[in-house]
Amino acid sequence: MPKTLAASLAADALALSLLLACPVAAQTHGSSTASAQDVGADQWAADNAPIASDDKFALHAQTTFVAQGHSRFRSPYEGPNSLTAAPAIKETFDATIYAGAQLRQGAELWVDPEIDQGFGLNNTLGVAGFPNGEAYKVGKAHPYFKLPRAFLRQTIDLGGTRETVAADLNQFAGSHTTDRLVVTIGKLSVADVFDTNAYAHDPRGDFLNWTLLDAGTFDYAANAWGYTAGAAIEWYRGRWTARAGAFLLSDVPNSEHIDWGFAQNQLIGEIEERHSIGDRPGKVRVTGFVTRGRMAKLDATTALGTMAGQPVDPALVRHFASRPGVSVNLEQEITDDLHAFARAGWADGRYEAYEFTDVDRSLSGGLALSGNRWCRSRDTFGLAAVVNGASRARQRFLDAGGLGILVGDGGLPHPGGEWIVESYYKLAIAKSFHIAIDYQRVTSPGYNRDRGPVNVFAVRLHGQM
Repeated sequence: MPKTLAASLAADALALSLLLACPVAAQTHGSSTASAQDVGADQWAADNAPIASDDKFALHAQTTFVAQGHSRFRSPYEGPNSLTAAPAIKETFDATIYAGAQLRQGAELWVDPEIDQGFGLNNTLGVAGFPNGEAYKVGKAHPYFKLPRAFLRQTIDLGGTRETVAADLNQFAGSHTTDRLVVTIGKLSVADVFDTNAYAHDPRGDFLNWTLLDAGTFDYAANAWGYTAGAAIEWYRGRWTARAGAFLLSDVPNSEHIDWGFAQNQLIGEIEERHSIGDRPGKVRVTGFVTRGRMAKLDATTALGTMAGQPVDPALVRHFASRPGVSVNLEQEITDDLHAFARAGWADGRYEAYEFTDVDRSLSGGLALSGNRWCRSRDTFGLAAVVNGASRARQRFLDAGGLGILVGDGGLPHPGGEWIVESYYKLAIAKSFHIAIDYQRVTSPGYNRDRGPVNVFAVRLHGQM
């Protein structure tokens, strides 16, 4: 990396560190270019110069409200982390400001303050594939402030066709070349960069279920709100992109607090391939991670609790270990208005999940259909299904009364796969506002065939500026 660039990034990182001291990839359209051999060098340089926004600052905003409830369901017993069988309705609300500054060509600073309020069903417990992606593991009755993101992004053009980029959340209008290097550093969500999908990744715009929005096995580094600090680098070359990142873990599994010492960390790598099938664009991503931190081996936890006649407690046997995982992520346009997606993932089920949810195997797929066929081009209908699985070690742990991040019925005498089907209809009221209705059916919640199925209903209101 050139010394001038390194020095600039260092200066930017210093400015960002002052922000972090407080509590705290959009579609592009290519355009053809002529080569330097066809026209004069000066003309070629002018034609291919970066398109920069005149704005040095940007301000965007969004707000989302979700009301979600479930009907009564079969439940012969319940535990501390069970979804309660009695009918319930909960709501979540958030409002976010996306404030950006262009520091120089290709360098952007973004700070996203947010107000949150509300709870997930049963305080976000009871289902490994939790049904509300807008619900955090921390719920509060009154509005509260947090700073989920404060990061620097540097884009370095490396050549190729120049593409224009429209202004969006956390993105300035401008342009970049198809071959480029993108460096992001600061506080953000790992899911901002890795395991993205155009049709199943945004709880404010498409599906709501956690294990449809991301691979259920992708136990990405995060505090209880889903954010952490770290750095990622992306290298775009032709139809390929390689990504790598290093991020901080929370101090203990499923904690509100980040461990700012880098001893506990997560390393992530991803390869993305872009292609066309019959002139229909698609993408394939393969994502791998290794979580390195103090975690419990599930069978050791179960054995200790059984031998001592005491409650099963992972904290008693935590030691420094590594938990790997890998997933495959597909998205494909089928027709102008019909799109498909799928994910499959595996994670090492010998250890407790550290950050995301209690899933060791996951397979999902679905469709998104725009409303062109019924003259509602901004509307979307989505239909998807996911099955989540727990390892034998996790089943034994749950059967012994162990409590995971989200699940734990006090026993698991009849384990099975957790099957979830979700459908939604998004009705566009205006260009920047929609109302969506959502339905999910959860079979064997928390891998427990003795409980359920559960019918979950939701209404979502979303506005964006």
